[in-house]
Amino acid sequence: MFEVAVPVVAAVVLWWASTGVILYLDGLPRRTFKWSLLAVIALGFAALIAAISVSADVSVTSAFVGFAAGLLIWSVPTAAFYFGVVTGPRRGPMPVGLAGWPRFRAAVETMLYHELLCIAGALVLTLVLWSAPNKMALWTYLVLWAMHVSGKLNMFFGVPNLSEEFLPPHLAYLASYMRTRPMNLLFPLSVSLATIATATLAALAWMSPAGSHDAVGATLLAVLAGLAVLEHWLLVLPLSPMALWNWSLKSRSITPAAVPPASDAAFRRPVFETGPRAE
Repeated sequence: MFEVAVPVVAAVVLWWASTGVILYLDGLPRRTFKWSLLAVIALGFAALIAAISVSADVSVTSAFVGFAAGLLIWSVPTAAFYFGVVTGPRRGPMPVGLAGWPRFRAAVETMLYHELLCIAGALVLTLVLWSAPNKMALWTYLVLWAMHVSGKLNMFFGVPNLSEEFLPPHLAYLASYMRTRPMNLLFPLSVSLATIATATLAALAWMSPAGSHDAVGATLLAVLAGLAVLEHWLLVLPLSPMALWNWSLKSRSITPAAVPPASDAAFRRPVFETGPRAE
């Protein structure tokens, strides 16, 4: 039981803490963003070195190191996006009357450079770890990337709970590309695939020798995939994830908003909107 509990707790805590730290730094005055991003990049580079250094090691410790490294490397494009440094060529609310493909293209343009940076990170990890016995950093990064893409697509197509309060003031315009709807066709597929991935990884952990690198690694990834399932359900259930990261959002109370927050009327959508936006 202890051998299972440790990776489960570690995965949850590391995921929760890494997300919360970025949200906290993102709420500080914008003059701090440069130094915060430099610190995150330095940690990401150190994590890449660590992932490479343990790539030939298949011990239990190396599984934890690879997992933590993957989280830290993923933090680089995440921080660059939330700090507003690497977003996309479009930096304003969605134009009035867009629907269908033009609406999707406009949404992609708001985060195109960020997505390219995410792809670059995946390619780098694939190149340096693909032939290595320990690919935990790569698998961790890919699971986080899949969570990110699926979540953004579901918010674009429409879900009841958009959690707009997590958007910093300088990215408040992104709320206009989201849609509040009771459900979208992608959601059941997203949840089903994430659930299958979680079950598959959990089964792999169960079938691997207890306390081995494979068992610990599969458990860490299963928990991360399970958190993806939870995050997806929070998009549609009448529950708010705010309680998980209230501490990280307190930094925004000391930072005056430079642009209207995402909750302002300019970015509001009717509840259960089903047609194209009219703003």
